[in-house]
Amino acid sequence: MGLLVLGAFSAVHQQSLADGLLSWDADWYLEIARHGYADKDPSMLDGNGNRNPLASMAFFPGFPLLTGWLAVVPGIDPAAAAMLLNLAAGLACAYGLARLGRLVNGSERTGLLLVALFAAAPMSIVLSMPYSEPLFCALAVWTLLWLLEGRWARAGVACALAGAVRHTGVALILVVMLVALVALLRRRDGARPWSALLAAPCGMLGYLGWVALRTGDLDGYFQVRRSGWSSAPDGGLATARFVGESLLTDKSAFVTFAAWILLASVVLLLCCLDRRIAWPLVVYALLVVAFVLGTDGLMFAKPRALLPAFPLLLPLAMGLGNRRAPVMFSGLAAFVCFGSWFSAYALTVWPYAF
Repeated sequence: MGLLVLGAFSAVHQQSLADGLLSWDADWYLEIARHGYADKDPSMLDGNGNRNPLASMAFFPGFPLLTGWLAVVPGIDPAAAAMLLNLAAGLACAYGLARLGRLVNGSERTGLLLVALFAAAPMSIVLSMPYSEPLFCALAVWTLLWLLEGRWARAGVACALAGAVRHTGVALILVVMLVALVALLRRRDGARPWSALLAAPCGMLGYLGWVALRTGDLDGYFQVRRSGWSSAPDGGLATARFVGESLLTDKSAFVTFAAWILLASVVLLLCCLDRRIAWPLVVYALLVVAFVLGTDGLMFAKPRALLPAFPLLLPLAMGLGNRRAPVMFSGLAAFVCFGSWFSAYALTVWPYAF
């Protein structure tokens, strides 16, 4: 549905659907997949429009590395490899979300609704683009599933891999380490939680250490994000300013909806305080929301950055699952229509949303 709506928007605005799907950060991921972090096309500019030799280091290596490996297969270029990789990651993520919904609510319907809501969320079109969200979300959902099932080694390895895919992995790492620490203090499952506790941060620490060596600064990665992409923690001041200005002054519908989506993430987080939703899922969602809303940077991209906070959709899935079929399908249809419109508008009409 999202691709169909995007195709219609692209036709109306006389744009290429393929070019839209391969734009913005996709250029950086594909460039890294082709040449690594050393050699880059001179036309590549950072978030401030500058030629920055370190700008590519803001992108974690997991996704472009796998894309480059897959592109070695004859007849598959990096763009096709990225699409195939994300298709596989999307299927793995969907299956994991369906299992997660059943685990939380004991209902197959809840699991399937969770898949549909995630796939149709605002800016979910990024799941069909060469971006790292599909791979990260697949690893995150399986990490949380295995964590809840007490499969410590699997959870630790999946978390380590996720930490090499996106900086949002810090939220997942903290949750895995916290749950493992609680299990050790309660003397549950013997020494097995140690495997998750020790493995979880390896992927992220490995990449941050590599960037530190390349830049000569211990906080080199964070300097790259600040200097090249204007992204740094600010306690949520920039987000609060954006929401206030969007709702209190004359802004376009897209800007207003973007502000409401950020507010909705906080409301859904409060709705997650349900005894049926396991506390590790709530803590993970809390950390992702705090991480996204607590940094400055491009405000219109924050709905995309909230996609990894998929536990926020559990209250919606549970609520719709308890309704009669006409109400359930009507609510889901409204959500799909809005999410598809928002994604297509952000990619074809509004500048810099991605």
